[in-house]
Amino acid sequence: MTFTLRVRLTAEFIGTAFLVAAVVGSGVMGEKLAGGNVAIALLANTIATGAALVALICAFGSISGAHFNPVVTLSDLIAGRMSWTDAGAYAVVQIAGGIAGAVVTHLMFGLPAVSLSLHARSGIALAWSEFVATFGLLLVVLGCARFRPSTIPFAVGAYITAAYWFTASTSFANPAVTIARSLTNTFSGIRPIDVPWFLAAQVGGGLAATFLFRRLDSQAG
Repeated sequence: MTFTLRVRLTAEFIGTAFLVAAVVGSGVMGEKLAGGNVAIALLANTIATGAALVALICAFGSISGAHFNPVVTLSDLIAGRMSWTDAGAYAVVQIAGGIAGAVVTHLMFGLPAVSLSLHARSGIALAWSEFVATFGLLLVVLGCARFRPSTIPFAVGAYITAAYWFTASTSFANPAVTIARSLTNTFSGIRPIDVPWFLAAQVGGGLAATFLFRRLDSQAG
């Protein structure tokens, strides 16, 4: 079944909004309940995000492809699976959906609709972590899409759950989510000044994975 662009954009908006709601909301709840134990708060944040990804990709994958991530959309554009117009529209609604998700979550917890983050996430190590996290995410997405499409929701959810813990940045790996997280001064936030470094690293990691996979795929026998 093929859906119109409007329907696909709606799915991307809603899916990205709920993804950010899971990230931000679980961070707020985890921090409230962890009693100052950052590891427990991060674990709560991790489990909720990974579980939400599985559910959202299952729900919207057959409608829009469940990108929820401009880097995934960029990869599809490079592969010729999307037009420039559709890809640009996807990126815009993903960012808008992410921002909406942060605002809605703040209101659920009785916080100001928008509060710019003061959470510093700067330095070469964290930027490199985002490159690695996004590189790995795209390899998982592309590999599963090529060989085992039905596993994508579970593989992506599992990868992000793991990457929260094996990367120094806790694996944002998504420009739309990163921008949204700059608007929340809570556990999962990132200072707006640190966002450009994360975005550059995420795009770089996504492009590297896309071109590497295309190279490997072209040499398959």
